[in-house]
Amino acid sequence: MLRMYRDTLSLLGPVLPVVSFLGRLPTAMCQLGSLLLVAETSGSLTTAGLAGGALAAGQTVAGPVIGRLADRRGQRGVVLAASLANAVAVAALVVAALGHAATGWLVLLGALAGATVPQVGPLARTRSVALARRSGADDRRVGALLSFEGTLDEVSFVLGPALVGLAAALAHPAAALVLAAVLLATCGTAFALHPSAGVAEARGGAGTTRTGAAQRGRLPRSAYALRVTMVLQGAMFGASQAGITALTEKLGAPAQAGLVYAAMGVMSAAVGLSMAAVPARIGLATRWRVATGALVVLSVPLLFVDSLVGLYVVVVVLGAAYAPHLITVFGLTERTVPASRLAESMAFLTSGVVGGQALALALSGRLAEGYGAPAAFAVAVAAALLCVPLSWAPVHQKPARTS
Repeated sequence: MLRMYRDTLSLLGPVLPVVSFLGRLPTAMCQLGSLLLVAETSGSLTTAGLAGGALAAGQTVAGPVIGRLADRRGQRGVVLAASLANAVAVAALVVAALGHAATGWLVLLGALAGATVPQVGPLARTRSVALARRSGADDRRVGALLSFEGTLDEVSFVLGPALVGLAAALAHPAAALVLAAVLLATCGTAFALHPSAGVAEARGGAGTTRTGAAQRGRLPRSAYALRVTMVLQGAMFGASQAGITALTEKLGAPAQAGLVYAAMGVMSAAVGLSMAAVPARIGLATRWRVATGALVVLSVPLLFVDSLVGLYVVVVVLGAAYAPHLITVFGLTERTVPASRLAESMAFLTSGVVGGQALALALSGRLAEGYGAPAAFAVAVAAALLCVPLSWAPVHQKPARTS
């Protein structure tokens, strides 16, 4: 496993992982950052919720569109334009919030900030796969790359909110969003212009005619099952977040909510890295079924937890099932969709998580207010149960490549 990760870092080089990580960090900062900023400047949780919801909706809808444009036109121009536009939109949201703009303007700017997210995470996966395939890497090494990219995502989604919370405590939520805008303008630009963009374009056939792309780019039915399961994964995140928040408030320790969620992310990242050690004879379809089963088994204890220690234990153990599911779904997507639609498909998976999380957070938050934390956790368990039949859908993969 260690050798595989040494090979992974050697393949990607020293610059690409750094700029891709810092380029995706603002995405993890802006959701919570916008909520805290608007709540503080407007004094209204409703207004903050509307602005944050608009940001999530913009990212959910526009993410696959940006991925599709990257497939057709290449990553350089698309990511560069999106990064700069996103930096401007985030900065404008900060100025509007500090200037006590009307709710309508805050919602509009939130939607623009979401719609212009440059999708660095999904497109970094596409580049990594292209680099690996160009070097003749087998499917196991591609799996190690996807595990590495998944870990970068997990770390960013733990570190991003932590930075926002630190900025809010020491200065002002606006400071976190200003930092996000700077990272977008600098690291987003660096990621856009990195030479690896050309490798992804060559493999995906960017710049080909629309007719030719359509002929080679039809999605198999299994791709839609993979997309739905990622929406459900996002629903588990949102429902878990609502339940954790409700239970920690009930136990008189609301400040622990972020730490509990971060502990889950750390466990998920650690297990994600270990996925490279799974024997190649255990195929991706089998891994998907095992991962969905683990989601169900490990989420059920959420319904019965009633102490802070118990919450930490149950949530951290559940985190061990998240990364295997996410990484396997990304791996199956790479093995099933045409190269000419890989960026779009990767972006759709990420946007599905964001959309599912936002919808479940809104629903389970209301349930938690009326019926307590178990009602929110029940949404997470239901989402896990719905993943199980999807994992048994027929998956037609490309021929395996072995070393």
